[in-house]
Amino acid sequence: MKSVIAFIALVLTMQSVSQAAEKTSAIFAAGNRILFQGDSITDCGRSRNNDPAHRLGHSYAFLIGAKYGALYPERKLEFFNRGISGHKVPDLLNRWQTDTIDLQPTVVSILIGVNDIWHPLNDGKEVSVAKFEEGYDELLRQTKAALPNVKIILLEPFITRGSATSAKWDVWQGHLKEFQAVVAKLGKKYDAPVVKLQKAFDDACKRAPAEYWAADGVHPSYAGNQLIADEWVRVATAAWPAKK
Repeated sequence: MKSVIAFIALVLTMQSVSQAAEKTSAIFAAGNRILFQGDSITDCGRSRNNDPAHRLGHSYAFLIGAKYGALYPERKLEFFNRGISGHKVPDLLNRWQTDTIDLQPTVVSILIGVNDIWHPLNDGKEVSVAKFEEGYDELLRQTKAALPNVKIILLEPFITRGSATSAKWDVWQGHLKEFQAVVAKLGKKYDAPVVKLQKAFDDACKRAPAEYWAADGVHPSYAGNQLIADEWVRVATAAWPAKK
């Protein structure tokens, strides 16, 4: 009886893996080098060396790398996290050659923009959507020029109500919508799918309080990171379905 149960469990496991494979994006094709770029939301405590236990931090990048690295070990996928806490678009531009181009990724994922709003607001300075668009456009131009076959996936900046956002909620909303429109525009220009994170978090906040997903309204919790990872994979799969 135990052997029968074990056999059934094995069959169910194989079916589960097979079903996952059928739904998996071509973004996880053998040999792909998948780079996650951004600010603290991506950084999330990553190490600054090649320590395999900590180099992806504990953000959505880690969740994606852990799942698909385990699902397809034979494909020799490589995952890189180069997010740096506090960074804005100009900071990415300053390190783009070293932290992106030189890594020769086949997939580049970018989540940036919240600090381009947050820092000027805190400092009493102008929030410039024009500078955000100009710099972001240049990032993508350089990427496509140096890596013409690269797949690019963009994640829109998002917020929820929290300690960092609620006091200036209406101001945040005005700027954020403009920045999200820029990301959508650049996604079309560079044929890069866009992960609509604002809707994902808005929908999630109907199921549990905002602080459950992002306590300060900017930095996601473990549950919030899973939301990002799930939406990232869903969008990537729709954009680049697995070849049968």
